[in-house]
Amino acid sequence: MSDLEILNSIREITGEKNASADEVMSAHTTFRVGGPADYFASPSDADQVAGLIELCRKCEIPYFVLGNGSNLLVSDAGYRGMIINIMDNMNGITVDGDVITAQAGAKLVRVSRLARDNSLTGLEFASGIPGTIGGAVYMNAGAYGGEMKDVVTSVKVMDADGHIYDMSSDELDFSYRHSAVEAEGLIVLEVTMKLAAGVQQDIDDRMKELSDSRRTKQPLEYPSAGSTFKRPEGYFAGKLIMEAGLRGYSVGGAQVSEKHCGFVVNRGGATAADVTGLIHDVQKKVMDQFGVMLEPEVKMLGDF
Repeated sequence: MSDLEILNSIREITGEKNASADEVMSAHTTFRVGGPADYFASPSDADQVAGLIELCRKCEIPYFVLGNGSNLLVSDAGYRGMIINIMDNMNGITVDGDVITAQAGAKLVRVSRLARDNSLTGLEFASGIPGTIGGAVYMNAGAYGGEMKDVVTSVKVMDADGHIYDMSSDELDFSYRHSAVEAEGLIVLEVTMKLAAGVQQDIDDRMKELSDSRRTKQPLEYPSAGSTFKRPEGYFAGKLIMEAGLRGYSVGGAQVSEKHCGFVVNRGGATAADVTGLIHDVQKKVMDQFGVMLEPEVKMLGDF
């Protein structure tokens, strides 16, 4: 199939307005970095996702499922494959008593606010995490002592063959920044969470407290992908980076945040090469000084 034939096939699945070619990925990541993806599709339901995967298999095209792009670094050369963007059209949320069910593209901030509005407690920790619920399950996102594993009861997933099935919380094998969804290369379609009845004002107060803490301690004024490195066992990545003398260290437009050394930020015009160069420099310096290898938490997509 030619590039145009593939694009037309995507449009037949998603509708013309939900398909494009050579989509610049810097517009779809919170790092504001990344070159063009060959194809960009925004499905509206599971059947369309399955259709896109089948097309990718038929044409031997790699694919990547995108949420808010909040934990993603795309290479300057972009992505030679299809981006399946679930955030735009697969973001519905329902509340039934103390159970919330959300499609994978629903933003965590929106889900946590809906929980608050229904006097449900348990998602306060997620109220400032910029990703989608699907991405949060994929990496067992967490903050301020809470993790997705604490509230998720089941997840509807799709495998690489287009089969759809439910996984219980036990089957999801949650651990620090890990889940069976990631390990098995599955796609999250829908997430069911069980919360607890709470007092709306108390929930709101806690969310405001965490929001104030984030604004004070995190460099929210610059584009970033959140915490750049996983927490090494027995250490804190930001503390090691600071003690290595790397606060404010820059490579091109990428910088170790002066406010929180665990964050790499885009101070303006940063490229993916700048970010990866800085990450490698930080890893080497911390390894040389402390014998600890920092592992990136941010996912890297494309040719690095």
